[in-house]
Amino acid sequence: MLWPGTLIGAGAGFAIASIPGAMLGALLGQALDRRLQLQSLGHLRERLGGRAMLRNDELLFVLLGRLAKSDGRVGDGHIYQARQEMRALEMNEFAQKRAIAAFNRGKSGHDRLRGYLRRLRAQPHAAEGVLRACWRMVWADGRAGRAERELLAQWGKWLDWTPEQVHALAQDYEPHKRPLASSGEAYQHAMRLLGVTLSSEPDQIKRAYRRLLSRHHPDKIAGSGASPSQVREATEKTRELHSAYALIRQRRDFR
Repeated sequence: MLWPGTLIGAGAGFAIASIPGAMLGALLGQALDRRLQLQSLGHLRERLGGRAMLRNDELLFVLLGRLAKSDGRVGDGHIYQARQEMRALEMNEFAQKRAIAAFNRGKSGHDRLRGYLRRLRAQPHAAEGVLRACWRMVWADGRAGRAERELLAQWGKWLDWTPEQVHALAQDYEPHKRPLASSGEAYQHAMRLLGVTLSSEPDQIKRAYRRLLSRHHPDKIAGSGASPSQVREATEKTRELHSAYALIRQRRDFR
């Protein structure tokens, strides 16, 4: 782990008073690292630039915000998925406000995330949970773009995951690619699945999709003490809902 204050203090001390100065500078720099919780030069630059250090829950929503904005536009599906993650974490009102601020901060793309993610390597379950939440955000609009995949591959690398391991997680959340996706039969099936009709307005379709997604989301099912088979069924249902909504949006041409 790189302790920036310690290194800078040692270097400055050595330049001023050789080895004794380096020792004193390192001690002072170490105290600064501990006080400010600095773990990389990127963290130091953030603090010098007036940006607060990220907590683990804030880091998650910064990542989600970065993904949502990666293709240029944050859609309703992205915002809805961010709120689903808040519900899954059972955040209170204060924590939700902090998460929303972190999500918006992530959209700016200014944070240096390598140091934060490398710190998570010591928490394998937390690292996997972050990557899974990121894939859920990627598929929130029914598709995974190149920029989103590249971001996840890079973040996985910093977490010591191989690209194959990262992309294997996508299978749990990727909507099915049905061979009849462009046929009238598939379109009718999608409409029935969401409980809407040909005359339903886009806003009505969005509300129906969100309501069903909330009801069948695997995280919500798992949190209620469901069995593994029930969680798998909920995951499959969620995939079907994603696929149906993506097809209807494509045919009806709305976002």
